[in-house]
Amino acid sequence: MLGGKKIILGVTGGIAAYKSAWLVRSFIKAGAQVRVIMTPEAKDFVTPLTLSTLSKNAVLSSFTQDEENELWNNHVELGLWADFFVIAPATANTLSKMASGASDNLLLATYLSAKCPVYFAPAMDLDMYRHFTTQANFTRLQSFGNIMIPATSGELASGLEGQGRMAEPDDIVAFITNDIQAKLPFYGKKVLITAGPTYEAIDPVRFIGNHSSGKMGYALAKCAANLGAEVILISGPTALTLKHPSVKVVQIFSAAQLFEQVKLYFEGVDIAIAAAAVADYRPVNPADQKIKKKTGDLQLTLEATEDSLKYMGEHKKEQFLVGFALETENEIENAQAKLTRKNLDLIVLNSLNDSGAGFGTQTNKVTLIDASGNIEPQELKPKNEVAKDIFNRIRQALNV
Repeated sequence: MLGGKKIILGVTGGIAAYKSAWLVRSFIKAGAQVRVIMTPEAKDFVTPLTLSTLSKNAVLSSFTQDEENELWNNHVELGLWADFFVIAPATANTLSKMASGASDNLLLATYLSAKCPVYFAPAMDLDMYRHFTTQANFTRLQSFGNIMIPATSGELASGLEGQGRMAEPDDIVAFITNDIQAKLPFYGKKVLITAGPTYEAIDPVRFIGNHSSGKMGYALAKCAANLGAEVILISGPTALTLKHPSVKVVQIFSAAQLFEQVKLYFEGVDIAIAAAAVADYRPVNPADQKIKKKTGDLQLTLEATEDSLKYMGEHKKEQFLVGFALETENEIENAQAKLTRKNLDLIVLNSLNDSGAGFGTQTNKVTLIDASGNIEPQELKPKNEVAKDIFNRIRQALNV
């Protein structure tokens, strides 16, 4: 969830500031970019050198970068740069100023300029934490849309036992990650995606297959996971890999194996997208040993393979079912017929007549056709952008 995100970490003047070094490391480990803003008092507890070394960015603590040249640290630009603003530790003093709109340091000015979600992790002594003004500030800040990471209980710097300890750095990262995920449109939904070709054995060496690279299906799987879904990706033979904590990759080889996995998982999903290029026929009697080359012709008797998409259309209940159609002639008519025949909610039409579309390319040009007869031609785009268009159409249909 934090990979590639830009985070401002605000550090205020409390003993828990020493934990900010571990928090920077945790954000960096999660793949985020981090910039640190300290209040002047925070520098009494942890050095800017430590945090700049860990974040690989200069630490900011005043409105000017150089007292002689007076270069301005632009709090407005900082607020626009960040995807998330995390204030940890957040002292009672800073929280009070945030609640009242005070702006007497760079951290507070950046907070007032921030356009992104703001998280704050309180850290203070037990009685300060319990005080009705502090509790009122918690409520007021959350009413503004800020997100509180509750303090934990334990031994405090005063020697007292109770609530007021700042959450541990790894717990802060987990809290933010879970909060982001829970707000994604497909959080709590399961998505089944098939991708790549199937290979139907002629003998142990040869097979009947097609030119599918799996790129479209893998792009769909990544897009679904980034939208918060739990994804089952059933993949035929492909050189692609996808490592994502929300994606389970199931490797298959043949149409029969694909069919078995579809039957296993389909009932438990909310959305299914059949992007795999499944072979329509396979040899009836594949050889156990490599067929030796002989003079004359070799004849193969073929039989139809299992139709996974038809199975899903016949067994769907509340699932939203999407199919693909790769056509070379009468594209719209053939795609509409397949949509009806397979009982689909949406079909994605590819035409091999369109330059840049089809197998093996980095781009695709599709037409989205739904069960109500709506036809939506799309422009030629990278496949990851096509995946977003497809999921936007699904979101529209499901009103999520």
